[in-house]
Amino acid sequence: MRGGGAPPDKEPLSPLGKEVGVRGAPSRAQAAYLALAIGDALGATVEFMMPREIQYKHGVHKDLIGGGWLHLKPGAITDDTQMSLALGDAIIQAGGLHAPTIAEAFSQWMRSRPVDIGHTVRRGIIHYRRTGQTQVPLNDNDAGNGACMRVLPIALATLGEPRETVDAACRLQAHITHHHPLSDAGTQCIVAMVQMALQGASQRELLQGPVQALIQQHPEFHFRTRREENPSGFIVHTLRAVFQALFDTDTFEDCLVDVVNRGGDADTTGAIAGMVAGALYGLEAIPERWVKGLDAEVKEQMMVQLSRLI
Repeated sequence: MRGGGAPPDKEPLSPLGKEVGVRGAPSRAQAAYLALAIGDALGATVEFMMPREIQYKHGVHKDLIGGGWLHLKPGAITDDTQMSLALGDAIIQAGGLHAPTIAEAFSQWMRSRPVDIGHTVRRGIIHYRRTGQTQVPLNDNDAGNGACMRVLPIALATLGEPRETVDAACRLQAHITHHHPLSDAGTQCIVAMVQMALQGASQRELLQGPVQALIQQHPEFHFRTRREENPSGFIVHTLRAVFQALFDTDTFEDCLVDVVNRGGDADTTGAIAGMVAGALYGLEAIPERWVKGLDAEVKEQMMVQLSRLI
């Protein structure tokens, strides 16, 4: 395993085994992880399509049918869920947040020849392999959604920790591949939303709390001006679509169907909306057809990992 990087690499952050966490709401934690993968699998079918193309081909896309540009089997997932699982395994292995362990887990994942990998993620992993450093330099081109899509294990492992600790953990995993203030802020907002939802916060509280704080800090994320369709991998476009879908609907299914039918980077908007909506609405709200249709091996991996993260 390679070392190097910033001082936080030396000792794990946020050790596991604490008594606080999601023990009081296990169904919400399960729902968040399942919904991440469901949103990923649902969105992958229509990734890079325009809304009119989706409507022409599928009507309203709402089932785990696979296909898409990656030619996936029904219920199969992409890099969003795979990187989340890699991150979760690294946290468990290290007993906390340890950048070299996470970077090595990402590197091993890339060696597995995944079905898809983003350019910024690939570049960050190659940087780690070449230098041993677990933080890429600050880069104006790193404001993508790749650090946010995989962040759910951070939300679970740091639940109950001070906000400063949680935010530091978000940045530690993010900067292995993405180093940009907008990426950091958006990722930290999503983690705050997931953690609040796991603890029983309402839809309104998520809007008035972390989302409004994000918009106040970075007005680019304001999302009420127009419908965000065909969202790109830019974190601002991604989260504006997620926020609109989350706050303009009132059921789990409607939220995910709304966001993926916007097309664009639909597997990632689906994954991010899924993790928040799953925590918000709980396990009972997820359609049974989606749970049954999700890849069985992925479901097992997530539930085993979840039992060790919380």
